[in-house]
Amino acid sequence: MSDSRKQDYSNNKLAKRLQRNVGQAIADFNMIEEGDRVMVCVSGGKDSYAMLDILQSLQARAPIKFDLIAVNLDQKQPGFPEEVLPNYLDKLGVDYRIIEEDTYSIVTDKIPEGKTTCSLCSRLRRGILYRTAGELKATKIALGHHLDDMVETLFLNMFHGGRMKSMPPKLLSDDKKNMVIRPMAYCREADIERFAQVREFPIIPCNLCGSQENLQRKKIKQMLADWDKQQPGRVMNVFKSMSRITPSHLTDVSLFNFADLSADSAAELTEFDIAFDESPMEMLIQRSEANLDQ
Repeated sequence: MSDSRKQDYSNNKLAKRLQRNVGQAIADFNMIEEGDRVMVCVSGGKDSYAMLDILQSLQARAPIKFDLIAVNLDQKQPGFPEEVLPNYLDKLGVDYRIIEEDTYSIVTDKIPEGKTTCSLCSRLRRGILYRTAGELKATKIALGHHLDDMVETLFLNMFHGGRMKSMPPKLLSDDKKNMVIRPMAYCREADIERFAQVREFPIIPCNLCGSQENLQRKKIKQMLADWDKQQPGRVMNVFKSMSRITPSHLTDVSLFNFADLSADSAAELTEFDIAFDESPMEMLIQRSEANLDQ
């Protein structure tokens, strides 16, 4: 097989893996239903480009009918290439809207120079996107957060907020008017980066927050990257743990009734003191028995 055919084969496998992961996440969390109008938030970054690309591919062969409308928020950052996204979306032939709101001036006015702008910027952006979803009669708002984002958020909340909380794949907004979905929840960032290169997406950097090198999220991202190098699969296991919760082995009294725990209530438990760890003595016994059998 020639090098070019090998590359095409690899690229095709990558696309199918991402499409399969997105399709599985949509099915697992019932993200998209018959007749939905999905507002796909496109920032100009690799994640949202990939999300739009994959959702279009799935839309073409899905057993249900749903509409996609791409939305970009032009926050009026200095030097923002306004023509890039409209040109790209025109070529795709997808329905889209460009929303112009000068949140950049608000953020730079309210946040002292050198301080983190992400919190205020995201709140402003979220409010505008929610309003836009209502105006467009969108039934779902799709964001491009992926598996690595969700694990990073878990550790950010644990380290800096003292709370075990992450990004849910599906979320009802506080005002109960907007359903937010994250179709890329099962996708690894490394796959998305490769996919973006293969598809040659016209990436637009975020000059407002992208230059803030000391953000806590970047520190967490580096920590997880180091973990994956030291022990491949560790980050994936952390992600899997978010769907394998054992309340009786944590300390949240609102999730488990520790006060009334007794031998009489044992029938209600599904896991006991060896929920996670195999007994070392049990392991030795099993090995001894295996040796005797030989």
